[in-house]
This record gives sequence, structure tokens and C-alpha cells, in this order.
Amino acid sequence: MLRLCSPTGAGSTGAHQVPITPFLNARVFEPEVAQAMGVAFEKACGTLGLSLTHDPATEAVARVIIELADSGEHDPEQLYRRALAHFGKER
Repeated sequence: MLRLCSPTGAGSTGAHQVPITPFLNARVFEPEVAQAMGVAFEKACGTLGLSLTHDPATEAVARVIIELADSGEHDPEQLYRRALAHFGKER
């Protein structure tokens, strides 16, 4: 499980799980990239009206963001915009 240290020490362990973590299937990303992916994932799911659960639509959003990150995109806003564009929702 990918966990990131919180700069504010939030939570009892001082770390939190990135929302896209359950969809990574043992892939490993740098903490900054994983954080960017998590931000983009949450924002894209919110814009698309999806909850952060394991359902086919949410998994599709996660797959697109993971593929974009694998291809070198690490900016959370670009990950978000490109994921929306993939699903025909321009922002």
C-alpha cells in the first residue's frame, strides 16, 4: 500500500492513503507523483459525479490517470484535464 507522509502530521500515524492507491495494483510511483494522481483522481471523480468506490466507472478514471502518469504527465491539473478529455468532458 502506498502511503505518504503528511507535512502537517495529520492522522494518528502521520500518514494518509492516496485515494487512487487501491487501483494501482502494486505499481510504485514517487510520492509526489502519487499525490498528483490522487488529487487529479478525486477532482475528476467529483466532476464526473462518481464516488471513490470500486466500480467500473471509477476504475476507468483511475486507469486513465495511471496511464497518463506512466507516460510522464505528473502535473495534477493536467492529469485532471486530460482524464476529463478522455471521457469527453473538456474543462
